[in-house]
Amino acid sequence: MKLNLFATAAAVLLATSSVAQEIKMAVTTSFHNSGLSDVLLPAIQDDLGLEVQLLVVGTGQALKLGEAGDVDAILVHSKAAEEAFLAAGHGTHRREIMYNDFVFIGPKADAAGVGAAGSAAEALQKIAEAKAVFVSRGDNSGTHKKELSLWSSAGLDAEGFGGWYTSVGAGMGAALNTASGLNAYIMADRASWLNFGNKADLALLFAGDPVLFNQYAFIPVNPEKHAHVKQALAETLEAWLVSDRAKALIDGYQISGETLFVFNAGRD
Repeated sequence: MKLNLFATAAAVLLATSSVAQEIKMAVTTSFHNSGLSDVLLPAIQDDLGLEVQLLVVGTGQALKLGEAGDVDAILVHSKAAEEAFLAAGHGTHRREIMYNDFVFIGPKADAAGVGAAGSAAEALQKIAEAKAVFVSRGDNSGTHKKELSLWSSAGLDAEGFGGWYTSVGAGMGAALNTASGLNAYIMADRASWLNFGNKADLALLFAGDPVLFNQYAFIPVNPEKHAHVKQALAETLEAWLVSDRAKALIDGYQISGETLFVFNAGRD
């Protein structure tokens, strides 16, 4: 059924124009830094004749761009913020596409003992007790929001931390570079970490706690709020993103033999 929907949408799009059409989509820096966009975008253009122009920002900024009608759709990973966006009428619906997980990165020597933690909360408690240097994105992104919620769940308030807690106000790649330079701990999404080239003396120390689950969702901007948004193209793109073609590319994307994302298209 999904393939039929995809094929129909693609046929309508290609019949309406012989030249590539364009759509603007705000995406998270973690999605872009993973390298997956370099796989998906050429396939979308080949299959649909559709050029997807990415605005690469944190989830918070992506939602603001959608609210302002500056993009036609968003692909983000902070469910509570997404639901607030929908409740305010800025998006038409939320479609889950894929997931990965968050991981804790840190110095290979691991003086704080994060690698021995039994949970994400314990890992953060160990970092705080050791006052080990920790880099936070600090940019209101989905990753930053998740990090703050995890500190809170561990009974800790990031606002009260001292100089060992470094907030950089930057995307995932820049934050990882800072952590590499400082030989610091950091929380990252697994995909960005695997695709990160400047690992220096850092290593993946902790993963696997169910609370580190990281869902990505596609939300078209509501044309009732912004009549100029390209609703039909957003629907065509969505049909492709939930197709078997997208599933094969997403599930098949690996770095060093490790899968970065798992396709799980559905709808709330």
